[in-house]
Amino acid sequence: MAQLKIVKYGDSVLRQKTKEISDITMEIKQLAYDMLDTMYNAPGVGLAAPQVGVSLQMCVIDVSPNGKKHPFILINPKIISGENKIELEEGCLSFPGIFELVKRYDKIIAEYLDLDGNINRVEVIGFLAKAFQHEIDHLNGKVFIDYLAAWKRKNIEKEIKKRKKGGDW
Repeated sequence: MAQLKIVKYGDSVLRQKTKEISDITMEIKQLAYDMLDTMYNAPGVGLAAPQVGVSLQMCVIDVSPNGKKHPFILINPKIISGENKIELEEGCLSFPGIFELVKRYDKIIAEYLDLDGNINRVEVIGFLAKAFQHEIDHLNGKVFIDYLAAWKRKNIEKEIKKRKKGGDW
């Protein structure tokens, strides 16, 4: 498996709506495994294809504690329903060092294809539900700071601009 380069906020691929995957080829499977490797080594709990510069509807997630691995590989995922919004701190591998409170559903039902092309429908709660929503947002060109008040988003963008100038982005 190979580690991929994670793109940071400011790269246009993060704002693009991704393309649906119509055929699960060996290349798609290899991309999924490389994304898992990249996510685990970052370290992070989720990674969407746009975050490695690929505009396809695929993301990987693993929120398992204590180093136990229980990854989800989601192809063409969709959120069917959600309930009970809660506010929790959120970060993103494309926004290193930036964390903010974001409101998301505490429980969702999602549908996706696995690497074998099987349709899966799952009900997930808590941190896993939050991770699903965060990664699926990436596939639609949305990032977590989009949920913030305009003034907060502007402050984060100023901070990023400052870091870019200093070579720290």
